Amino acid sequence: MANKQAKKALEQFKMQAANEVGVNLNQGYNGDLTARQAGSIGGQMVNNMNPVRTMRFERHNRISQGHKITVKYAFSLTV
Repeated sequence: MANKQAKKALEQFKMQAANEVGVNLNQGYNGDLTARQAGSIGGQMVNNMNPVRTMRFERHNRISQGHKITVKYAFSLTV
């Protein structure tokens, strides 16, 4: 029972990701998709599952007075 629900949820998620990237998916067989289209759907699914957040911080250099260095950190947030 849970396996069927998970499969249905995954299909809905895939259809949503395909819609977001502008690829028309059919119910069932989609062997006519190009590798680029299929990859964009998979990439969108990964981006939705594990979004990468970037933050910018400014810190003052302790050696030079008034000098600022911008440090960019990127991290992945998994829920």
